[in-house]
Amino acid sequence: MDKQINMNKTSTVIEQRKDKLLEIKKKGINLFPNDFNVLHDISDILQQIDANPDSINDSDPVFVTAGRMMAINRFGKAAFIRFRDRTAQMQAYIRKDKVGAEAYDLFKKLDIGDFIGLEGSVFKTKTGEWTLLVTSLKLLTKALRPLPEKFHGLKDPEKRYRQRYIDLLMNADVRDVFVKRSCTIGSIREYLLKKDFLEVETPMMQPLPGGAEAEPFVTHHNALGIDLFLRIAPELYLKRLVVGGFERIFEINRNFRNEGVSTRHNPEFTMLEFYQAYSTYEDLMDLTEEMLANTAMAVTGSTNIEYQSNSIDFSGKWRRTTLFKALEEIGGVGQDILKDKEKLIEYAGSRGITLSKTGSTGKIITKLFDLLVEPQLIQPTFITGYPVEVSPLSRKNDENQDITDRFELFIAGYEIANGFSELNDPEDQKDRFMQQVAAREAGDQEAHHMDSDYIEALEYGMPPTAGEGIGIDRLVMLLTDSPSIREVILFPHMKPIIK
Repeated sequence: MDKQINMNKTSTVIEQRKDKLLEIKKKGINLFPNDFNVLHDISDILQQIDANPDSINDSDPVFVTAGRMMAINRFGKAAFIRFRDRTAQMQAYIRKDKVGAEAYDLFKKLDIGDFIGLEGSVFKTKTGEWTLLVTSLKLLTKALRPLPEKFHGLKDPEKRYRQRYIDLLMNADVRDVFVKRSCTIGSIREYLLKKDFLEVETPMMQPLPGGAEAEPFVTHHNALGIDLFLRIAPELYLKRLVVGGFERIFEINRNFRNEGVSTRHNPEFTMLEFYQAYSTYEDLMDLTEEMLANTAMAVTGSTNIEYQSNSIDFSGKWRRTTLFKALEEIGGVGQDILKDKEKLIEYAGSRGITLSKTGSTGKIITKLFDLLVEPQLIQPTFITGYPVEVSPLSRKNDENQDITDRFELFIAGYEIANGFSELNDPEDQKDRFMQQVAAREAGDQEAHHMDSDYIEALEYGMPPTAGEGIGIDRLVMLLTDSPSIREVILFPHMKPIIK
């Protein structure tokens, strides 16, 4: 009932605004002009005032600015408004005797949400607030729909995600999240460029999905007459570039995986992937510590952040331990059962975890890790020593051929990064792909395809290389204390509304 009342109220307001629009239009006033030259952002005005407050008077200097009206307080032949641009918010004072009768008559027909251009000087009110004393004004855009009420704002998460533009308009903390997201990406890009990495772009549509274990989205190219896959990872193309002589490269771009939606998963997400020749996975752990500490400082002003009531320290050396040690010491899984598939399945059942008997031992081990250990890794922690069977693109460890030179980084119970020394032996890589093909034929739709062209690229020779992927969305979640990935993606995917 309340929803219907609000819809009716909104509809009435829209009709009233349309009537005002027609009145203004009949007077020959352009409702949507594009000839107003803004000379000062609001932040420019405030900075000039802060720099020389004693030299400011009510006639000099003169500012020309513009913004959206967020509040109007009318009384007789004058009004106070609050208007906002991308930089800040400010108060303005509009008097009929200052702007003229015609302009003031136009102003009386304007509403909260309209854009106006303003010219004037500044003065300080009795309450001590610097205010623009308007001498001329111009309508720049007439808004037909009312903004949400000031004291209620936009709170419903469903509506906030579907209509992010209103969310950004009404919620300053939401705008701040996306400013910090931009800062996060900018800081990472700047760090890598200073390290002599080259930024590149690789195909979004690929003839074969590869570089990760995930189910892809499929599309069709009419002119070529072939199916293509939205990429699940750029990895195999980036490593082709390493073969081609680009020894330090990175890409920040979208990946697409046809999977479920949750607080930490979105089918379209942003990844950083980077590769460094003549390096090992241990070198990348060192680099990651430095890069993410640098990023935390750039975004938050500190290497110590708060995330969902947890204090997380990005500085110094981060904890490093193996997958098997973590399962024993944190997950409580005895070492005596870690190589026995039947015992692992039985143990999982005792902990209320259902596992498929058709899964490999490596997949069972990593599943137990995901459920028993990962949620407890709050401080930055590198987990190393992943089984070969769950690491089809990773180099085998020289001392233990059952595991790979690979790590995953966990912070606040989230997997943030995955990196490893790259497998550059084409025969070994071909064998691993064949094992993945067999897994696909057995029903694992997330297993890798055979990529013969990539094998051929490796046959030309790839130098010893280490590579890593970092989930940008999850990193931004941490740096903005956001509990859901939807809070850090401007337009998250959602089911359509059935009307």
